Amino acid sequence: MNRVFVVVVLALAVAFGTGVAVQGQAEKAPGTVILKGAPLGGVKFDHPKHVKLADNKCETCHHPSKPAMPLKTPHQKCSDCHQKTPTAQVKTIYRAAFHDAMAKTGTCITCHQKNAAGGKAPTKCNSCHMKSNT
Repeated sequence: MNRVFVVVVLALAVAFGTGVAVQGQAEKAPGTVILKGAPLGGVKFDHPKHVKLADNKCETCHHPSKPAMPLKTPHQKCSDCHQKTPTAQVKTIYRAAFHDAMAKTGTCITCHQKNAAGGKAPTKCNSCHMKSNT
């Protein structure tokens, strides 16, 4: 009976370990991406660089999943929920997920303005938005 128990425990440990490894592969964050759709041009976004600047704290930029529209994957694109035209479940449009209409406040611009001293972060529209990034 002890032998059966050990075999079952080992089998569960292997199955759980394999599941964690597969899940870890599925949750890989993006590298450099182009955020498209802005009239001024797309934004080339270096995700690994921003992760490092945020001390590996995803919540610095990403808000938690909301009950009205739960995440489908841990590394879901902003545009999966935030659209050009707001939906009933998501009231914040895509642009406003990054900054307001005048680029005075918002997730990206607020952080950029805070870190602009010494040229650490760009704060002019055309520093990030470029027609070549379409």
